[in-house]
Amino acid sequence: VQLQASGGGLVQAGGSLRLSCVASGSSLSISHMGWYRQAPGKQRERVAMVSSNGYIDYGDFVKGRFTISRDDGENTVYLQMDSLIPEDTAVYYCNVLNRLRSYWGQGTLVTVSS
Repeated sequence: VQLQASGGGLVQAGGSLRLSCVASGSSLSISHMGWYRQAPGKQRERVAMVSSNGYIDYGDFVKGRFTISRDDGENTVYLQMDSLIPEDTAVYYCNVLNRLRSYWGQGTLVTVSS
């Protein structure tokens, strides 16, 4: 399984970004799709996750600012991020669970300026 993430960039505080991650490979059977992030000097933390039956979970810090969604026909997971704050600055990684194995994308950098 290969994951290609995109959509990161530089944005001012209060702005928005939309991240996308496309999964490709043979015999895809993806259950969970999610986003994690890692800021400099900090541990990786889960931002959001969506399961194949539609269950969604967000990190406490999201506080209604982000929305995760998935398009199973396109094997794509999205993360709409609104009301961004400087503390959201991090490398964002997509993650999928395919046939009980976990796969990671290469990461996309999000920088929020104050």
